Amino acid sequence: MQSQDVAPRPARSRDREAVVDVDQAEAALVEHYPRLVRLAYLTLPPALGRNRRVLTAHSLTQRALPRGRRSTASIPAQATGRDRDPGYAYVRLHVMRSALEAALPPFRGASWPKRSQLPPLLPRVWGLRLFPKPGGADELALDQELSALSAAARAAYVLRGLERLHDPAVRTLLEQAGVEDPAAALAEAASVPAEQYTLLTSPEFDPCSLHARPTDLVRRRHHARAAVAATGAVLVCGALLGLPGDAWGPDDAAAPPYARNPAAQAALDPGRLTKAPATAWEATGRTDFSTWPARGGLTGDKDLLRRALAVWARPGESVQTSVTPGTQAGPPPGPPQLLYAGKVDNLRVVLLYDGLRVARYAEPLDNPGVAALDLSRVDGATGGGAGALLLGRSDGNVRYLTAPWVRRAAVRDLARPSDEVAPLALSKDGVTGPFASPAVRTGRCASWDVLQLTEASGRTRLLTDLSEVVPAHLTVGRPSSAPAGEATRAPEAWAPFACSLAAVRSQGVRAVNAWQFARQPLPDGSGTADWVCTRAETWRGAGTRVLAQFNTPGGAFVTAAVDEVPACGPADPHVLAAAPWKSAAGESYLLAAGAKDTVSVELSGGVTGSAPGNVLAVPAKAGARTELKGTLANGRTISGLQPAAQ
Repeated sequence: MQSQDVAPRPARSRDREAVVDVDQAEAALVEHYPRLVRLAYLTLPPALGRNRRVLTAHSLTQRALPRGRRSTASIPAQATGRDRDPGYAYVRLHVMRSALEAALPPFRGASWPKRSQLPPLLPRVWGLRLFPKPGGADELALDQELSALSAAARAAYVLRGLERLHDPAVRTLLEQAGVEDPAAALAEAASVPAEQYTLLTSPEFDPCSLHARPTDLVRRRHHARAAVAATGAVLVCGALLGLPGDAWGPDDAAAPPYARNPAAQAALDPGRLTKAPATAWEATGRTDFSTWPARGGLTGDKDLLRRALAVWARPGESVQTSVTPGTQAGPPPGPPQLLYAGKVDNLRVVLLYDGLRVARYAEPLDNPGVAALDLSRVDGATGGGAGALLLGRSDGNVRYLTAPWVRRAAVRDLARPSDEVAPLALSKDGVTGPFASPAVRTGRCASWDVLQLTEASGRTRLLTDLSEVVPAHLTVGRPSSAPAGEATRAPEAWAPFACSLAAVRSQGVRAVNAWQFARQPLPDGSGTADWVCTRAETWRGAGTRVLAQFNTPGGAFVTAAVDEVPACGPADPHVLAAAPWKSAAGESYLLAAGAKDTVSVELSGGVTGSAPGNVLAVPAKAGARTELKGTLANGRTISGLQPAAQ
């Protein structure tokens, strides 16, 4: 990556200048600290690794105060809002100047490295690696595009998109920060689409909202013990360092100490990876990941497999790690099973399975030093839950590796069930062709493409991408102890609510069921409305989410959203919900409905009313607060789901 040279240059006379004292600059730094740190983080070179970028961004921002009691800040003539604050203008300029300096090579000619080019002394968190919360595919793509720019171009893009500065103001600020050719930096920054400016505010680029992970605990313990042993050896006679056999010596220090554990050593040996026979699923009748054979063109590449296993055991700072909620992040307990190793678009991808988790390792073809590791819990996966695994996302598209019992693949628009299903290419290894993923799409939702798989038994299933390694299985029907029906039997049940799946992205969702629990005539005789509840089940059990949704001739909307309740699920296949509705004549009503085994519905509070059966409609003013209660055929009473936040 090329960075433009920076050197201090005097402010141009056309800029307005203001005198800034330390107190004023400190007030601005404290008030806008998260924004300033984000500016530094985005400008710093991604090659530093996320942990060092985070610490360096904080360090540079905290050192941006004036050295003396008073200093001069230059404010561009186009400045608006907070940029009129000389204190903010001063600390922002110094943050950008330091971040640009940090992007330079440490040694240029005979000059010594500047402080900003060296690892920060402070802040420092011993024993922890800190990195921002992982974002989606859009954020990852933007980060890759920014990494290809020079430091000055990254700064120009960030000032345009995050600070909303016009080009003359950006050019002036870059000149003050020491950029030799601001015009070239602006031109280079234009290669990244301006439509992605909103992604700059994503948690992916927020170095103040962090995940913390331990460093290599075993190696750290080894270093501490080695230091104690070395100190004792020096104090006594130094002879212990040269003992033969199993004594601690220089050769052992190169390998992690737990390599002496046979199980741990085997887990890191690509030669001991387990592989299922190609016909294992036919011979056993099992449809889970344990019967997936190893596929792909790189299953014999031991160097690639060794890198994948090492990263799973000890992900370094240059590894972008994603762990679904409730998934253990540690190494495999023994040799995992190899599911896939091959080239996917511009990546080398490895899929591994240890009985409880699937690990997806991906590295660019041209840069194996950078990698991504995704861990997903899949214990108990079978059938639709083990039908496909993510291989890669690129340019808004997604590819999957399908189960060995899958014979055909297709793409269906869940929002338009009457549209024809589009066939999808399926390679001999079970790799699908690319298709548009709704999980990474931004803006208005008008369609929702899902993967339709046809199995050797003739059964078809629908799976949807929810930004996970394992796609979620879509089903329909009344929840019970038996598995719900496949969504392909009644895709129209999902059509009005397909876009509501966006509410459960990146939550470790295993399956989502849609159940039309009631149909209600509308009070003005304009037709009928359907009541549907959708329930998202997770791999970890906890974290379930239930949405009650109301579909009228005028459109569908969510009426209630509740987490961690048994309603609408196998443990409690009952549901009761209410929704406001306005007729074509302008009359306002409160409608309520329960499942067919509801024998009466009652409203109390701001609106009162009751009716036998499972539906109720009463006149009500908009915004009226009520309590909803239903009585089941067995005499049990149930409460209504809570209204969704507006």
